[in-house]
Amino acid sequence: MANADILIGLVKAGVSGDAVLFRRHAEALIADERAKKHNILADRLVSVVQNASTSASQARRTPIENGAHPFVLEQTPERPLNMLVLAPETEALCRELIAEQHRSDLLKTYGLSPRHKLLVAGPPGNGKTTLAEAIAYELAVPLLVVRYESLIGSFLGETGSRLQKVFDYARTQHCVLFFDEFEILGKERGDNRETGEIKRVVGTLLTQIDRLPDYVVTIAASNHPELLDRAAWRRFELRIILPAPTRSQISRFVESFAERRRFQFNLASGTIAEKLLGHSFAEVEEFCVDVFRQAILTGKTDHPHELTQLKLRQWQNRATVKANSEVNE
Repeated sequence: MANADILIGLVKAGVSGDAVLFRRHAEALIADERAKKHNILADRLVSVVQNASTSASQARRTPIENGAHPFVLEQTPERPLNMLVLAPETEALCRELIAEQHRSDLLKTYGLSPRHKLLVAGPPGNGKTTLAEAIAYELAVPLLVVRYESLIGSFLGETGSRLQKVFDYARTQHCVLFFDEFEILGKERGDNRETGEIKRVVGTLLTQIDRLPDYVVTIAASNHPELLDRAAWRRFELRIILPAPTRSQISRFVESFAERRRFQFNLASGTIAEKLLGHSFAEVEEFCVDVFRQAILTGKTDHPHELTQLKLRQWQNRATVKANSEVNE
């Protein structure tokens, strides 16, 4: 029998139509069942919650006539925050943002607003996009990814007009609005090499960010934060750096992958991490999937020790080629 408080909270959330509170209680119920070793029931509950989230996201979508669809890709987030390997201080900041959004009504009774603007910087492949997805998942809202290929126009004023439509669309719902490679739009206006059109776009961008309601969580990611306009930095209440993973973080990532896939590499995670040090999280995940895939195809899922070592040698050769190409450049 599940905890009575969880069941009562679940029913109240369902009756009131509070999707965020409902999922919070559902996740507590799942955790409670797992603690009791009722894993089959817990897995079925997870499936129900995920299917409900997908249906709700589809139901929330605005018809094509709103005009924003060419410039925004709406995604249903699937990764929770606890699947990410983050530095403790980074995770704490993200948890604060999520808690403030969940309890915005309480903050407003004291004349405060929840923070809702986050800038994430760091080299490619280290989790900026995944972090945006995880925050959207924890908030139980869709992730809106800005599509630059259709947003940026060649005619005077075209990009600014399209950008306005993106923000108008975002204001219609609780969501996470995500700008990847933010330096494309938010370049330093003092750069004499940039055109007046780009400077006008930056001005429009910053003005629209200022006007967003606090239920729209805006996350901007940048591989080159040094290129951003100084005024852009000031728009974001929270700023996070996601550097290349440490040996310890790679080890934790490998262990997490093995646990999720119920697959053992038959090699200590610390040894794998030492060999992969210098790679990004995206590359480490690619390595893990590579070993797992080949283990399935060769029938070595029970004894993949030699396969893991072979893949490590291949990846070290790959890293050497990459380093040599960078030197030659």
